Amino acid sequence: MGFDHNEHYHELLIREIPAGAKKALDVGCGTGAFARRLAGRGLEVDAIDTSAVLGEDLPTAVRFRRCDITTAELPERHYDVIFCLASIHHVPFATVTRLRRALVPGGRLAILGLYRESTLADRLVSLTAVPANAVARLAAVRTKSVGPRPTVAEPAMTLPEVRAAAADLLPGATIRRLLFWRYLLLFTEPPQA
Repeated sequence: MGFDHNEHYHELLIREIPAGAKKALDVGCGTGAFARRLAGRGLEVDAIDTSAVLGEDLPTAVRFRRCDITTAELPERHYDVIFCLASIHHVPFATVTRLRRALVPGGRLAILGLYRESTLADRLVSLTAVPANAVARLAAVRTKSVGPRPTVAEPAMTLPEVRAAAADLLPGATIRRLLFWRYLLLFTEPPQA
């Protein structure tokens, strides 16, 4: 497949695992590459996707369910960390409230999201990303594709719309624009009083 925009940010996301975390949820797990990395860090991982076929080689610490995050039954106050890699734009953004309820107090939600370009700043970052993307693709080692091709959906929300919705649904969340047409949203569920 060569250069993968989401995989490029795996290490950034790994650094967001809270200290002492034991249970993780990987929403939109695709081929399971990130779920495998989480399991390699000692986490028990629930990996969900509507269409992924992960194969037989999953570590025992990864449990895969084929389901839709908007209707999936999620245990409340269960996960220490929840990751959504390029998946939240496939569903209504308000789905984050379901994910929030599944976090333990002090748990972390990390969304690597896509946004629709709408501002001059968006376009300037995109102009920077195009040549960087070309260089990264040329430098990437070509490998055989694993599993089905991911479902592609154009993002409907702009970055200002994501910021506004997050301010309402995930108070205190931080959002950072990244290169390669992505943003990183981080939210920590407040500890119990």
